Amino acid sequence: MTTTMHEKFDILLETEGDHECEGLGRDKVCVRIVAMAELPTRFGDFHIIAFENNRDGKEHVAITKGDVIGASDVPVRLHSECLTGDVVGSLRCDCRDQLETALKTIGQMEKGMVLYLRQEGRGIGLINKIRAYSLQDEGLDTVEANLALGFRDDERDYAVAAHMLMSLKIKSVQLMTNNPKKINQLTQYGIEVNGRIPHIMAPNEYNRFYLETKAIKSGHMIDFRGKEHLREQYDDPIVEGMSEDQIGALND
Repeated sequence: MTTTMHEKFDILLETEGDHECEGLGRDKVCVRIVAMAELPTRFGDFHIIAFENNRDGKEHVAITKGDVIGASDVPVRLHSECLTGDVVGSLRCDCRDQLETALKTIGQMEKGMVLYLRQEGRGIGLINKIRAYSLQDEGLDTVEANLALGFRDDERDYAVAAHMLMSLKIKSVQLMTNNPKKINQLTQYGIEVNGRIPHIMAPNEYNRFYLETKAIKSGHMIDFRGKEHLREQYDDPIVEGMSEDQIGALND
């Protein structure tokens, strides 16, 4: 733990530990800093900062790299909890890939953070997410399943994330996302988003339709069209120095 980070956090905890305010968002969420500890991981050395809120008792964390307190243009990934993906490694979504890639990427940066938010199933909860999975097994897409259960396609509110950033005195962020709603909500709640870092995972046979639905119906910035790549010549190239066996293999 760097002295600077430690000292800054101690000041925050002393001044913000009993923080109370009118709150942000539709639920008027007020967030408080609770604790910080070192967190060495397979992705790099981080700090983990715990937060609590006044609405539902859910605990959220910031996984931080470098001295982020009071910093500007901090690379930030907002990651919503996904038990089936993050823990079990489900192939129905790309959540685990997103989380691990964010941690690997930020782990190699001078500074950055992942906010791990307790918003399972795009905000509908674990049980309802399993219900939505069941409807998807019957042929509905992910948006249709949420609507059939009486929810919006995405029930998440990033007021908690915005308040967490404010609590850390973050002046501005570079948001690692494909979701324009995250950018719009953070901006709405007073966070300056100075740029976007695309965060696109390669689809698999189980989640491709899910990702396409997010792009088509929920506006996620994921391009599945791509471009067809054609060979520039039909003859395989023979490069100086190749052996007869290597040249022969081109014709096999």
